[in-house]
Amino acid sequence: MLKPLERHEQAVFRRAARKRDDEHAGGAWKVAFADFCLALMSLFLVLWLMAARDQHSLKETMRKAQRGRVDVDSSLKPGDAGPRGSLIAPLPLPRQAATVRYEAPAELAALARALDAISARAGLASNVLAIVTPFGLRVTLHDTDRLGMFERGSAEPTPRVSRLLRDMGPLFAQMENQMLVVGHTDSLPYLTDGDGGAYSNWTLSSDRAMAARAQLLLGGMRRHSVLQVVGMADRAPLDSADASAAVNRRIDMLVLTRAQADSVAAMFGGPAATAPAHAPGQHSTP
Repeated sequence: MLKPLERHEQAVFRRAARKRDDEHAGGAWKVAFADFCLALMSLFLVLWLMAARDQHSLKETMRKAQRGRVDVDSSLKPGDAGPRGSLIAPLPLPRQAATVRYEAPAELAALARALDAISARAGLASNVLAIVTPFGLRVTLHDTDRLGMFERGSAEPTPRVSRLLRDMGPLFAQMENQMLVVGHTDSLPYLTDGDGGAYSNWTLSSDRAMAARAQLLLGGMRRHSVLQVVGMADRAPLDSADASAAVNRRIDMLVLTRAQADSVAAMFGGPAATAPAHAPGQHSTP
């Protein structure tokens, strides 16, 4: 009776082993299928991201192209353009604002009044002086005992003066005249004023003139409007009785007439295209 029982138990044991093998084999393909699905989803995600990026790039390119087409003339609205895809406007483009040349004393006086109004709005009327001269309009930005145009001993303009010069920029941008920008200091020397190459009132006055020019350009003045930038140190004081007076620390902007501008340019330009009085190697006869 023992032997049949042993065979039966052995048979049951073998069937259980086969069942575990079948379950193991069945689970393996499920894991492989899940891995495949995950890889496929990852591929689809990558493709979707690439397509979205390409679409975004295309939209950005189209947007830039549209802006570029409208900006051909900033005064035109998008609806003012010509037929779709055309850069030709149906109406003539507006012309640039005409420039003005100030020559007569009355014209220069009108420019002086406009500059006085700008100075008054900036609260710096007491620091600005505009005078009509035979050479043009002389505009002086000078220190007072209460307010300086620049940081003391520095070429850095104060914020109020920077704004004033920038506000003057658009007015000077409309003129055809050229100007000189001249920097001045008082007579108080630097400790190293006598040393060669050291910082001195000469360099300070030149640096301040250049700083004034830079602020005017930032305000919209055209570059060719400045004919010359000069530093004169303390050589031309307004108050000669007190060479250290605040009014001597200043910036002069001389708006030149055409004749005066030509004269200044001729002083530093090439020789005139005229025949010399004497040919080289020849001498005049008595």
